[in-house]
Amino acid sequence: MQSLGLITLMGSGESSPSGRALFEAAFSGLPRPVKVAIMETPAGFEPNSAYVANRISQSIEHRLQNYKPEVTVIPARRRDSPCGSNNPDTLRPLLDADCIFMGPGSPSYAVRHLAGSLAWDMIQARHRLGASLAFSSSGAIAVGKRAIPIYEIYKVGEDPHWIPGLDLLGRMGIDIACVTHWNNAEGGAHLDTSRCYIGKARLESMLPSIPSGTTIVGIDEHTALTLDFAGRTCRVVGKGGVILIEEGEERKFGSGSQFSMDELGDFPPLDPIDGIAPDVWAEATAARSRTQTEGSVLPDAAAAAIADREEARRRKDWKRADDLRDQLLDMGYRIMDTPEGPKWEAI
Repeated sequence: MQSLGLITLMGSGESSPSGRALFEAAFSGLPRPVKVAIMETPAGFEPNSAYVANRISQSIEHRLQNYKPEVTVIPARRRDSPCGSNNPDTLRPLLDADCIFMGPGSPSYAVRHLAGSLAWDMIQARHRLGASLAFSSSGAIAVGKRAIPIYEIYKVGEDPHWIPGLDLLGRMGIDIACVTHWNNAEGGAHLDTSRCYIGKARLESMLPSIPSGTTIVGIDEHTALTLDFAGRTCRVVGKGGVILIEEGEERKFGSGSQFSMDELGDFPPLDPIDGIAPDVWAEATAARSRTQTEGSVLPDAAAAAIADREEARRRKDWKRADDLRDQLLDMGYRIMDTPEGPKWEAI
């Protein structure tokens, strides 16, 4: 688990002044300048989704100048559009990103257009190679094992129910259902808009149908929960708190609290490539190799040879892998195979 990047789940506030502290938690330990990729997908159904993403981009650039952020907005609004969540050219900045962010919009829309997509494979590969992931609002809801279709319940009037989420953490032994805007009070005295606008009563009616072993993670507004896999700890940052609900038992953690990740689940051994297309994994490891050593850039030909060698190793074509290793030596690069992928050093 040592190579896994941080995961930061935000209740809200990504573009507000309080968002500074939340993104600082996500940027912890990253090299500067921090390369940030913002996924437009959750709000891709909105005509102003570009405006929403650019507002977050401007907020990061303005409030976190000490990290020298270099922000790219990825307009992958749908899975079936020319520049959508299956277009490799649109998604290429994901491979170089130190932090990938996904925020407001619709959880069900995000799941529909990311599940099984090239974008989702790339995001998971980058996380397993050390990139930090940050999700806020609908984005945070969508990445759980189960998700709440907020708009369908709150706006359309469907009966309260769960839908399958993207299950980002399932292979790491963590089954969660994230509920953001936990303490929202926009409805005032006459309408309960807590629990991401569906209200306490409707959420409680859904509890009996949550799969056994799934932990509900409620996150207050302007608050974040950061998961540190290297230290196996969770930390609460921001103005509010976090509540964990499992099998009817509630545990509350205030701002500044830290608790063991064991509160969320067990950790089976993780095969880094599990669930990720081999060609995506090879491309992601090659991209990491290009900038592996600070100040060093791997030539495209060497990076391509590393990617080809990874594919040959996956096929157990050891002769081809050895030939490519020798080619890389001739180029001036020694390759070392590690559980997290290939690493290189200049000779």
